[in-house]
Amino acid sequence: MPAILIIGATRGLGAALAAQYATHTNTTVYATTRSSSAPANAPNKIWIPNIDLLSPTASETLAAALPTPITTVILTAGIFPAETLSSLDFPAQIKTYTTSSIAPPFIASSLLKAGLLPQGAKFVLVTSEAGSISLRHEKEGGGNYAHHASKAAANMVGRLLALDLKEAGVVVGVVHPGFMRTEMTKNVGYDQYWESGGAVTPGEAAASLIDFIDNSLDMSKSGQFWAPRGPRDIGTAEAVMGTDLPTPLQLPW
Repeated sequence: MPAILIIGATRGLGAALAAQYATHTNTTVYATTRSSSAPANAPNKIWIPNIDLLSPTASETLAAALPTPITTVILTAGIFPAETLSSLDFPAQIKTYTTSSIAPPFIASSLLKAGLLPQGAKFVLVTSEAGSISLRHEKEGGGNYAHHASKAAANMVGRLLALDLKEAGVVVGVVHPGFMRTEMTKNVGYDQYWESGGAVTPGEAAASLIDFIDNSLDMSKSGQFWAPRGPRDIGTAEAVMGTDLPTPLQLPW
């Protein structure tokens, strides 16, 4: 019976993934929250409270709370502080890097040591095309140092985890889920690009991601960077990669 773990499941993509997986037959969904109590109106999930990725003990607390090996782990937690070169935020950068790229290997290590990542399991990092160095282009300019650079670091973490977990038979996914209509993108002013950029709802992004994880992600794609929805919402894709790009699309680092 599949057991799914969604880390960061209270809002946006994480909430949508947990809700959709909870409708799958004979599937157990474990969902984490930073809060000490489970969210209201979120049925058919087993909530694991007090999982704050900024805490050094979060991974150990998580492993101790899980009663069974996990089929698929999806890390969706993220922070997006708006920044320009003249308005940098040191504490926000530390939180962003910790959440996106420091916590994930600790989680993988704790789950592996506890015997919770069996052969055939999938460990998926939700990063962003914003973390692709190759896709950064004059067309979109600079800024947003914490978010973009922490996602680039997360991509490296995914690549390294794929190398370390190969012998254990664990597949590591690194994915750009799509440009979404969320409070996170709205709070940094990206809502002005929702229409022109082809932004989708978290539910739409979750459906594409689940299909990719369940039906396409295997050891041949472990440690690679993929956009399950293709190039449609990546503003620099054609400028960098050319035209007539496929879906799903393997992205450059």
